[in-house]
Amino acid sequence: MATDCTANLALPYLAAAQAQKHVTHNESLRRLDAFVQLVLESVTATAPPLTPGEGARWFVPPGAGGAFAGHEGQLAAFEAGAFDFLPLAPGFLAFVKDEGRLALFDGAAFVSPLAASANRAAIEARVLEEDIALSGAHVESAIAIPDRAIVLGVTTRTLEAVTGAASYDCGIAGEPSKFGGSLGAAAGSTNAGVIGPTAFYAPTPVRLTANGAAFTAGVVRLAIHVLACPVAGA
Repeated sequence: MATDCTANLALPYLAAAQAQKHVTHNESLRRLDAFVQLVLESVTATAPPLTPGEGARWFVPPGAGGAFAGHEGQLAAFEAGAFDFLPLAPGFLAFVKDEGRLALFDGAAFVSPLAASANRAAIEARVLEEDIALSGAHVESAIAIPDRAIVLGVTTRTLEAVTGAASYDCGIAGEPSKFGGSLGAAAGSTNAGVIGPTAFYAPTPVRLTANGAAFTAGVVRLAIHVLACPVAGA
């Protein structure tokens, strides 16, 4: 075991009579900033965006290219205009932003914290969220209820007042008010569209349908609350 750094996060120690102590100190601060309260932009993106956000972090998956090439299985943290690539230890927890879930690093991948250690079978709770601008007779979400997900409900919040329509329904094609009907047009109106757990067997967008007349403006934030059952690994 190295004695010039800490055991868990490999933060370098300051040596006695060391010159330029600030260099070592700043390296430790960068590592702490990367690891503490770990929020990952993605665990599946094989390359970073052209302009990464300062402080943004990714898990580098197999098959990565671009700036991630050669760093599979590491944490990529963008700091001061460059990437730091850092090792991850089994047991690290992170929130995965593009999937809306909490995940556990098992030494190879980020899996559900409820995964069975031997084969990664799991139950995952996810929340998928989107802000939808309203226009026309109805609008469908860009995000979809995942294939083979169990939906617990869809919640809505009117962020900007709905105009044109007197109210709106929240549902899916063929069942326009499945998650709530005649919902409030005023800014700040909310609805918790809880249903009996329902399985979906194909990706299914949520549909907001105008009542009385077509939408002319408005923004609604919707959140899809689901349970997923990832298939066990080999």
